[in-house]
Amino acid sequence: MTTEDIAGSRLFSPMFASQALGRVFSDRGILGAMLEVEAALAEAEAECGVIPREAAAAIRDACDPGLYDIEAIGRGAALGGNLAIPLVKALTAKVEADHRGYVHWGATSQDVIDTGFMLLARTALAEIGAQTRSAMKAAAALARRHRDAIMPGRTWMQHALPIPFGYKVAVWLSGLAAAHAAVRRVRREALAIQFGGAAGTLAALRSDGLQVRAALARRLSLPEPAVTWHAERSRIFEIAAALGLLSGACAKIALDIQLLMQTEIGEALEPSAPGKGGSSTMPHKRNPVGSAAVRANHRRITGLVATIVSALEQEQERAPGAWPAEWETMRDLFLLAGGSVERTAAMLAGLEVEEGRMRENLDLTLGLPLAESLMMALARDIGRMEAHHRVEAASRTAATKRRPLAEIARSDPQISDVLGEDEIDAALDPSNYLGSAAAMIERALTEAERELEAD
Repeated sequence: MTTEDIAGSRLFSPMFASQALGRVFSDRGILGAMLEVEAALAEAEAECGVIPREAAAAIRDACDPGLYDIEAIGRGAALGGNLAIPLVKALTAKVEADHRGYVHWGATSQDVIDTGFMLLARTALAEIGAQTRSAMKAAAALARRHRDAIMPGRTWMQHALPIPFGYKVAVWLSGLAAAHAAVRRVRREALAIQFGGAAGTLAALRSDGLQVRAALARRLSLPEPAVTWHAERSRIFEIAAALGLLSGACAKIALDIQLLMQTEIGEALEPSAPGKGGSSTMPHKRNPVGSAAVRANHRRITGLVATIVSALEQEQERAPGAWPAEWETMRDLFLLAGGSVERTAAMLAGLEVEEGRMRENLDLTLGLPLAESLMMALARDIGRMEAHHRVEAASRTAATKRRPLAEIARSDPQISDVLGEDEIDAALDPSNYLGSAAAMIERALTEAERELEAD
């Protein structure tokens, strides 16, 4: 199977898509899932006495995806409006003549397409869950390894307070854990067979409809829904939303890595490899290509999720446009979200962290990120508002004269008459003003471990 068969393009898919999920959602994989539904349906109906067992066996024998011409089915779908119509025709032609009349008995095209998708989604969600767990484990290892590395915390893109790098990674880990929980939940709750017949009522099977549906669900190891969901697409939305959440968690990490990797910052670097991140013109460049792919995917995924939100509005009992809008959209969502989490896991596992540069960058701002700490120390004696006024004035002087805030504070009687030199130095020591960061890192690690064990 070529990369083009797997994920649509031998040029672009290696940059963005998950090749593992591309195999799941390959053309042959999609037909295979639909044929598995047809075979299981025939066997369920034979089990319930609806069709002869010999017919079910003949149908099963014809449900080998290697027997079918993908291009011919694609051309037929363009005429029929969906893949199931030409596939059922081709399947019927391959079944022994005596049993052909039992192919697709009591089903409609949407039953086969939706249930086939659910089979593919089950496999794909398991793969995405595994990749997300890899990313979580890599993030947890980073948080533990760098829990004491002090760096500038940044709000509104400016230095704020000092933070441990491990705290930043713990935030990343928390987002991945939330996404993993969402993926785990939809694997457990959103998947279900689709089997309702022409208008959802299973009328063609008369009194055997629910019995056959239950047997089909058992054979495919998928839950049986309470009611046919032809035009009620919350299951599809929930899967799309979980993939969107995962994409957002990965994009947050990718954006932070890009910002940390800027030349002027240089606090972390994507893993290096021969030929990775180079420039066609500038030999010195080391570009953040992994995070660029994740962020590019997220821009596309945002639109894909919006398409699924729009497709929730479906006409009457079967929709003529909203349902078909899901098909390639969901395939692309899986491939891109899978590609993003694979790249995120690799970036986190090999991230090069420059702890020395982090401290150098923090010191660039002359101790000003510790102004709040100095203010709070002063406030214990003179009150917060007055302390704010005095430290704000000292901070302006430090910034204007380009001198350390500690030096200004020690020479300013407004401050030094209240705090001794040791107290000023202690207030302006970044390691003394990390708040509850260490405890929150531990909590994030514990919650992530709990989520990993829950899978």
